[in-house]
Amino acid sequence: MIAVYFGAVAVKNTRYTVIAMLLADLVGIITSIVLAYLFFA
Repeated sequence: MIAVYFGAVAVKNTRYTVIAMLLADLVGIITSIVLAYLFFA
């Protein structure tokens, strides 16, 4: 999906964007686990 968006605007270097996306996913997963633990504990 990232190739479609960056291909439309001719961005060549997407390395840092992919890292930022994976980091955001990791933070979201960790946050959801912590909140579920606090809510159900």
